Amino acid sequence: MRLMPQWFVELHPAWQAFLACLFTWGVTALGASLVFFFKAMNRRVMDGMMGFAAGVMIAASFWSLLAPAIEMARGQGVPPWWPAAAGFVLGGLFLWGMNFVLPHLHIDYPMAEAEGVRTTWRRGVLVVLAITLHNIPEGLAVGVAFGAVQAGLDCGTLGAAVALAIGIGLQNFPEGAAVAMPLRREGMSRGKSFWYGQLSAAVEPVAAVAGALAVMQMHALLPYALSFAAGAMMYVVVEELIPEAQRERNMHTTTLGAMAGFTVMMVLDVALG
Repeated sequence: MRLMPQWFVELHPAWQAFLACLFTWGVTALGASLVFFFKAMNRRVMDGMMGFAAGVMIAASFWSLLAPAIEMARGQGVPPWWPAAAGFVLGGLFLWGMNFVLPHLHIDYPMAEAEGVRTTWRRGVLVVLAITLHNIPEGLAVGVAFGAVQAGLDCGTLGAAVALAIGIGLQNFPEGAAVAMPLRREGMSRGKSFWYGQLSAAVEPVAAVAGALAVMQMHALLPYALSFAAGAMMYVVVEELIPEAQRERNMHTTTLGAMAGFTVMMVLDVALG
């Protein structure tokens, strides 16, 4: 891959996935670092950024995950729609189930609307856990994409995996800001707001390595794992990102942001994949 250094190309896929998600984690920290310069962000701008993140995840779900899963299924002698459909539904059900188990609080929601098991944890921790829950499928998707490269299939390329990591990184920027800014606005120090904002993506490298190692050991799981990540990501988009971005009725801004994010991710995947 000419666009990537040779040392990266020669790394074990698990290490590639780990480094890729260190990048996505770093972009989250970059978004959270806005608290050192601003106490609040224009709501319309934030809604546009959240829409952009939703667009990236929608495009990644198909171009980087579902489409390769369908192609892989054809090579395995199973109905091409089955792994995509089964994995997609299971991914959504997994996130749905985790909402009832993991204590968390959506951004800017009152404490009375906290979800999951009841706890006395502070608001900042619950908000971080909400974003962390959503970052698990993102890290898993990157890991599975890099693990798929070892299978030697045309639809599982290093360029496609890198494109997915770049797209996830881009949409992590507004997520970091979306966690840190409300905490700062509520009176938390800049340092603590930044810490909680970047911490939400710390799970991504771990999920990425786990995903890469799992599919490398069991190639038959690849189409299911890719589709699982797609379903989980789509659940996040519909259940969290779009409703959150439209709470202040900035519909046009959110929609244009989503279209921009979809276009950027589609171009990245087609150009690099």
